[in-house]
Amino acid sequence: MPHRANAEILIIDDDPLTRELLRKTICGTGLVCAEVADGLEAWERIHEKPPSLLLLDYELPQMDGAELLKKLRAEKDPTLSQMPVIMLTGHTDERSEVICLEAGADDFVTKPINMSILRARIDTHLRLRYMRRELEKQNQELEAWRQNLERDLESARLTQQALIPQKPMQLEGWDIATFFRPVIQVGGDIFGWLPLDDGRLLFWIADATGHGASAALLTTLTKLLFHHGSDEEANPIAVMNTVNNDFRSIFGARQFMTAMCVALDPANGRASVIGAGHPPLLLLRANGERELIWSSAPPLGLADRAQFTESIVDLAPGDSFVLYTDGLLGGDRGKRGRVAPQQLLESIDTSAPTMEALLLNLARQSATTDNNSAPADDIAAIAVGRMAKK
Repeated sequence: MPHRANAEILIIDDDPLTRELLRKTICGTGLVCAEVADGLEAWERIHEKPPSLLLLDYELPQMDGAELLKKLRAEKDPTLSQMPVIMLTGHTDERSEVICLEAGADDFVTKPINMSILRARIDTHLRLRYMRRELEKQNQELEAWRQNLERDLESARLTQQALIPQKPMQLEGWDIATFFRPVIQVGGDIFGWLPLDDGRLLFWIADATGHGASAALLTTLTKLLFHHGSDEEANPIAVMNTVNNDFRSIFGARQFMTAMCVALDPANGRASVIGAGHPPLLLLRANGERELIWSSAPPLGLADRAQFTESIVDLAPGDSFVLYTDGLLGGDRGKRGRVAPQQLLESIDTSAPTMEALLLNLARQSATTDNNSAPADDIAAIAVGRMAKK
């Protein structure tokens, strides 16, 4: 039996006949025994070579059993403070039992000792000791695994930070802001912008299926695919087709992601909007009008030959748009619950002085209770506004 392997019992009793009887009884069951006659000797022996279990007499010279046990339970070393102790007492009154238990005894046996009961209780407490040590070992392994996971997530976080723009693009005549907040260290949302050969800027955003490290790996691939698509084509429809075909060739139909891009001509404010299963673009006009531009194609990776169509939008001075992932719509943990895109559009405070303030207000609405609370889902957003003429 594993709980009895290498187990040593220390018998502490000032009566030599009792010690001999206990030693013969216990050693006869295959356990190793040692014995001492008083409390001070026991205290030294315990620290020199901690036993597996103590059989401790209540009445001892030098230091009685209750005093010894109180000191033992006060030790910082858990090997000593958590050592199983069975008290042996010749008192049968309730007060003695209370004193034993208050001192920290795991169990007690009254004299004259019933050896069958004693053997059974020794076996029980050795088994509990073994189970506690196994649990401690598992907890240590779990903690080591948790620390390794934390290190891996931190590495993934730094990698993802390198992929996601840390500062908004500076573009004359335009105010651009970004927001990114994953549920854990890393998330499945990503965004960016790319110059196209025809002079336009391609703002894009994507949301991979799932959360955490696996979804974050997909974001790495997503950025590579968008860069690859923009290198080959200046047409945003062609870029989306390239990303869809590459994504599907890698995963088949086993993975997908939603995405939306806006090809913006910063000179005249004309923009082409293309969405693939993604939440609709939020369009805000300087005159107070608001509009949703919906996706026209399924998520990337689902359809073999997706049909992408673009919506043309002309942005006048004072107009703006917001690309975002569905985490901005809230979720089960949100204080307001999940909202529809139309509700999100109507909730936008257009009096915000900057695009950054506008995004922070939107993100605050999706928080659980305060700005430091974890969101129900990853949140990413890009806000682009055309500055009003002075």
